[in-house]
Amino acid sequence: MSDQDWQAPGGAPNGGSAPDAAGTPYGAPANVPPAPGTPPPLPPLPPPGAYGAYAPQPGIPGGWTPPPKPGLLPLRPLSFGTLLWAPFRTLRRNPAATFGSGLVVQLVSVIATAAVVVPFMMFAIGRVESASDADFDTVLAGTVGGFILLMLVPVAITLVASAFLQGVMVLEVASGTLGDRLGFGALWRRTAKRIWPLIGWTALVAAAVIAAIAALVGIIVVAAGISPTALGVSILVAVLLGLGLAVLGAWIGVKLSLVPSVIVLEHAGLGAAIRRSWQLTDGYYWRTFGILLLVSVILNVAAQVVVQPISLVGTILAVIIDPTGAGTAVTITIITTVVTMILSILIGAITAVVQAALVAVLYIDLRMRKEGLDLELERHVELRDAGQPVTDPYRAPAPSAPAGSEPAATWS
Repeated sequence: MSDQDWQAPGGAPNGGSAPDAAGTPYGAPANVPPAPGTPPPLPPLPPPGAYGAYAPQPGIPGGWTPPPKPGLLPLRPLSFGTLLWAPFRTLRRNPAATFGSGLVVQLVSVIATAAVVVPFMMFAIGRVESASDADFDTVLAGTVGGFILLMLVPVAITLVASAFLQGVMVLEVASGTLGDRLGFGALWRRTAKRIWPLIGWTALVAAAVIAAIAALVGIIVVAAGISPTALGVSILVAVLLGLGLAVLGAWIGVKLSLVPSVIVLEHAGLGAAIRRSWQLTDGYYWRTFGILLLVSVILNVAAQVVVQPISLVGTILAVIIDPTGAGTAVTITIITTVVTMILSILIGAITAVVQAALVAVLYIDLRMRKEGLDLELERHVELRDAGQPVTDPYRAPAPSAPAGSEPAATWS
């Protein structure tokens, strides 16, 4: 081979034109397709100052996305913080329907009690004062007995109103989770369809409490009729028994706390709702108990912080302005009492709404954890937003139906 025929590696023959400097580097194959499974190249970074302008590209899996939250609650098992503050957000999200319902219940209870107590007390005071010495004990006993019987009327009215409020708040939380916002009238109309099972449940709870108190009082009364020594022992036994009943009542109360939610959302009867609540709280008793107790403590402390200073200031002002207790002190006391009563009614409405909403939130959370309700709710929202017919996502599937089976009832 002559010198004229020699060429540099990758170059042109001697005397020919040299390759382009920007051409294919030495040893690099040209136009070779990427190996199978190789991801496509990443897109260029955004220019400076355009932070957040990067968007997912086709063929590249996106990052973590939060669970959907069409309304009040995220569609996933709820964290402790969400459980704690969701009832307060329920009150803030739809105040006209929620606080309005609680205020109506409180006013009905107060008015019913005043309508019974005030006229009867005026009649009873006059009757006792005019009774002779011989008839005084009989008149007094009859007055007390009559008062107890008459108090059953406002108690019954309060139970009905409280049951109605529980149903209203269950529907508000359930519809709010789906992103719906029902008005005052719509909530009350839908709750009215389930009012009788709710009243039955409230009456059952009241009967259990009355029976427990009557049993304790009966022990003391029977012992008092036997001997003074037996009376002291019976009081001690009654106190210990009362503590035991309180612990038992707290345990059963937590296990059955979801009964109103089951009655309203699953359209279950009283017996079925009791069994269902017991099953849903299995394995989550202490968590449920802790949340209920913590929110109750927060509400009670807040109520005392608001009401007690006003009452204390009124008492101090009455003593400072009118130490002799004449007309000015009486006026200040009346004003303080009225203001305290109004605040108590308002705080009572807030407390009743938040506690009822908390029970509904716990019910939805437990069904998400144990039955995958969050998937059913997400499916419901997707179908609804797509304009397709939807069914009631809160109806429990039949025992023989496979998981994820579609309920037959509509959400209305």
